[in-house]
Amino acid sequence: MANAPMTITEAAAERVKTMLAKRGKPSVGIRIGVRSKGCSGMSYTLEYADEKTPFDEVVEDKGVTVLIDPKATMFILGTEMDYVEEKMQSGFVFKNPNEKGRCGCGESFHV
Repeated sequence: MANAPMTITEAAAERVKTMLAKRGKPSVGIRIGVRSKGCSGMSYTLEYADEKTPFDEVVEDKGVTVLIDPKATMFILGTEMDYVEEKMQSGFVFKNPNEKGRCGCGESFHV
């Protein structure tokens, strides 16, 4: 997707589809944001999106819709959203070229 604010891997798209299917009520997609948290300053947030707001950035890729909170767009531009399953943990992973650093536990980042 040329010029999209972020990209979504196949694994992330499949996980989003599974989450939305299990929710039990219609959703527009998921919304990604950032909030102040952790040792490095910011962390990513994910929530179900019941509706699109006028200022959301919309990424439609691989059959899923991801909305980016307008306050998060400048922190997320160019990011790849992936989903990994490992022995010790599984979850969404954000590969963000804007990050200047990340805390040791991986919970937060700064730009």
